[in-house]
Amino acid sequence: MTVRDTRVRAGHALRLVALSALALLFLIPFYLLVRNGLSSEQGITAPEWTFFPAQSRWGNVAELFADSSVPFARSLLNSAVIAVATTLGTLLLASLAGYGLARIPCRYANGVFYAVLGTLMVPAAVAFVPAFVLVSSLGWVSTYRGLIVPTLFPAFACFVFRQYFLGFPAELEDAAQVDGLGYWRTYWLIVVPNARPVFAAVGTIVFVGAWNSFLWPLVIGQDRDAWTVQVVLSSFTTSQVVRVHELFVAAAVSILPLLLVFLCFQRWIVAGVERSGID
Repeated sequence: MTVRDTRVRAGHALRLVALSALALLFLIPFYLLVRNGLSSEQGITAPEWTFFPAQSRWGNVAELFADSSVPFARSLLNSAVIAVATTLGTLLLASLAGYGLARIPCRYANGVFYAVLGTLMVPAAVAFVPAFVLVSSLGWVSTYRGLIVPTLFPAFACFVFRQYFLGFPAELEDAAQVDGLGYWRTYWLIVVPNARPVFAAVGTIVFVGAWNSFLWPLVIGQDRDAWTVQVVLSSFTTSQVVRVHELFVAAAVSILPLLLVFLCFQRWIVAGVERSGID
């Protein structure tokens, strides 16, 4: 073995050690969620720290769903419906807008695109009150429509799709047009199947954002039946009572859908980030 081979192996070993340390560091919050979620209130606040509780209280999970003061199961359903509908709607609208701005000839395309980008510079707090007044005037408070429709067109998603479609092979679209396909059928039959990684990357970002959204669901979801997971999590800590073990259990359960989405679309997400340039 040469000196160069030894240095290369040593470098690989150091990178492996560094990545393992970083992975363990990122796993600490998940460990705390599971550890404290399976502990009693006394075990969480005890001065003596134990790596894992002596007796794991799996009944905490059943207690969480049986708690009549907090509609946790309903909040999971609400968050799932909102996140899925927001993701699908955003992918459809933003991809259509991005494809149109990138491929359909129009003298105002660049102006529209810059106007869309300009909305990214507007602070969310500025548009929050007008959006609430509009939703309230439509009678959409505490409804899925009020929670979903105002969030369906993020400018970021439109920007990513437009930039990706600018680099999409024009030969494929030219062949489709020679076969008599219009813009809509070209988009649906040619572009979408070949852009799955970008759809997966953008869809994951939108899904995570919709699932973790707190302020808008808090204001619009005024009825208990319209609460989302994030709103329910905030209800475990009030000025009257703090239910720490239920809070940790609920937080652990609430992140499971995000982990499943990432595991299912991991390969496409990585490819989509590479192709679209998402940081």
